[in-house]
This record gives sequence, structure tokens and C-alpha cells, in this order.
Amino acid sequence: MQPRNMSMSGVVDLAAVKAAGEAKVKAEQARAEAARHGGGAAVAPSSLVIDVDEAGFEQEVLQRSAEVPVVLDFWAEWCQPCKQLGPLLEKLALEYNGRFVLAKIDVDANQLLMQQFGIQGIPAVFAVVAGQALPLFQGAAPEQQIRATLDQLIEVAEQRFGLTGIAVDADAEDAPAEEQTAPPGPYDALLAAAVDALDAGDFAGAVRAYQNVLSDDPGNTEAKLGLAQADLLGRVKDLNPQRVREEAAARPEDVTAQIAAADLDLVGGHVEDAFGRLVETVRRTRGEERDAARLRLLELFEVVGGDDPRVTAARSALARALY
Repeated sequence: MQPRNMSMSGVVDLAAVKAAGEAKVKAEQARAEAARHGGGAAVAPSSLVIDVDEAGFEQEVLQRSAEVPVVLDFWAEWCQPCKQLGPLLEKLALEYNGRFVLAKIDVDANQLLMQQFGIQGIPAVFAVVAGQALPLFQGAAPEQQIRATLDQLIEVAEQRFGLTGIAVDADAEDAPAEEQTAPPGPYDALLAAAVDALDAGDFAGAVRAYQNVLSDDPGNTEAKLGLAQADLLGRVKDLNPQRVREEAAARPEDVTAQIAAADLDLVGGHVEDAFGRLVETVRRTRGEERDAARLRLLELFEVVGGDDPRVTAARSALARALY
């Protein structure tokens, strides 16, 4: 088991980009499924604070983060600051009443998770939102500072992913609810085949699978997002990042070089850089070259998602560049 989308180094990480997109789609699907059933079932207050180990990380953290932000508290029995911070976080988890879930991870028993998150000292607090890891703070911070950090986390989760938390029933029993299996959708097999192709590095195969879905259902959100990501990953797979960036720096007027560099910017997590590069390219070009830069920028908007505030800002900048 390995947490997905945990790379924070800023290097080119194809798997991280794909995982982030998958997580966002899963968040949308979870909200749609809950809406079809009249909203998600309420949970007991005891479900707001959980102990997590390496074996349960995928289900208890990554999957759960598609419904609600999960705050990770890395601690150990011998750590005195942990004994101050832990009870405070538990109190806040109950007070916030479903706006986030607190997952406590004993680093002595879960060394692999500690290494994967790059933790150098404890207590260390992270969050996972729609599968994406966010470092929050390290050490026993003051309560006012922690509250401000949690408020900011909740705001980001709601604005970027529409995660408004889970319902809590103070009278709910702690017994686990009976699991319900949703019937397979009409395109589940094709979408699963596309994901398998992505996992295998067969980006052309993933493109075909997503296109097959869209040929019957042009509005399928998961297929549109998946197709945009598969196209991007296929384009950058064989690029030499250093050479591409050198060429883009040496030839700012070369639209092809700027487009390739923008693709790498996005895959490396530098979203604003990718958008800014192409907006500037649109601004200083005309004719077919301008159209090429504009169309590639629109494709990158699809990868990130139209509800992302960075896309909204870039759309405004593009309109100013065009007119």
C-alpha cells in the first residue's frame, strides 16, 4: 500500500497528476451518489476521530477524503508535545461536528507512512482532501492558530471540491452501517478499462476508451476529465524536461516550444506557470499560432477542472489577451 498523489517536491510526477484527477472525479461521484440516496448517512461522533495504520490508509483516509477533509495527526507515545496537541485536535474534531475527520497515526507502528510523508519530527499534522496531501503544521501550535488553519482547510475543501463535510448524529450507534453496493453504471467497464490503461502507461489505449464513452455520452464528466489527462500524459511521456525548458527559454517566440513547456509545467504541479505561459503566448502571437496556444490552454483547463479558481483567473486573463 502506498499513498497516492503525495509528491510535494515540484518535480515532474505523472502518477501524481493522474491520481489528483481521479480523486476529484471520485469526490464528484461520491457527492452524486449521496444525493441520489437523499444525502449521506449520519455518523456517530466517535467516527470523527479514528486510528489509522498502513493497511487501512487507502480506505480510511484516501477514500474517505472524497467526502470530507481528513486531518492526519502523526504522533508517538513517547512524544510529550503530542500529548498536548492530540487531545486538542480531538476536541476540535468533535466541535467542528463533521467538517473534518481526525486520523491519528502512531509513527512507531507505521514507519512507512512516516517516510512517505517525509516527516522529520513530531507531532506533524497533514490533511488529505480528495486524495491530495497538504502539509498543515508541525509542533504543538496554539489553539487559535490551529483553528485558523482548520478554517482555511475547510474553505479550500468546499470551494475547490465542494466538500461540505459529513452529517453527525449524536444519538447514532457506533455499530458499522451495512454496506450498500451501487449497481454498475452503463460505462463502468469502459471507464475501468481506461484507468487500467493509464496504470499500465498505455495512454493511447486510455484515450480510445474514454473516447468510446464520449461517443455515446458526450457530457460524461469522468470521461472528459480522463481524456484530457490521458492526452496530457501521452504528450509529455517522451519529452526531455531539461531540453524543453531550455528551448522555451531560448525561443520565447516559438509557440511549439512554449506549448511543450506549459504541458510540463502542469504535470509538475505549476498550474499558474502553465496558464501564464500560454496566456502570454496568445498575447504576442496572431493567426494559426495564436489559435494553437489558445486551444492548448483550453485543453489544460479541462485537466485542472473548470471549477478551479486558477482556471477562472486564467480565463479572464485569456479574454484580456484576445480582446
